[in-house]
Amino acid sequence: MSEAESRAAVVAAARAWLGTPYHHAADVRGVGVDCAMILVRVFCDLGLVEPFDPRPYTRDWFLHKADERYMGFLLARAREVCPSTGSGPEPGDVMLFRFGQCFSHGGIVTQADPLVIIHAYAQARMVVEEEIGRNADLAKRVPRAKFFSYWG
Repeated sequence: MSEAESRAAVVAAARAWLGTPYHHAADVRGVGVDCAMILVRVFCDLGLVEPFDPRPYTRDWFLHKADERYMGFLLARAREVCPSTGSGPEPGDVMLFRFGQCFSHGGIVTQADPLVIIHAYAQARMVVEEEIGRNADLAKRVPRAKFFSYWG
């Protein structure tokens, strides 16, 4: 599969999760998923990443530890891209946000301009596709956000 085809497959696979209820540490489409496990399911189920399971993790791990656990599991499988240098994000890339003491929320980019992601969002209580600029809580975190790509 070409890079363009695999990026499109990632976006399509992520969209298949839309409306799935938010449920901590779950990974069953239509039943429940959180922001970490949707990434695992999409990339592993497409065969782009070797299967792995980052669980267990507590609901509030990011409030009490500065350990970059979320970013660590991404860095082991992807490279960081920097929009300020003209590199990314592109559809299929992953966007990470800092909540608490570390990067602890992520989503899959579906559009770069304006920036749109699919993510399992606890406040929405489900998987949503939304423009970052329309979500005040995420928009304020964009300057410190990071992007990662499986490709390249």
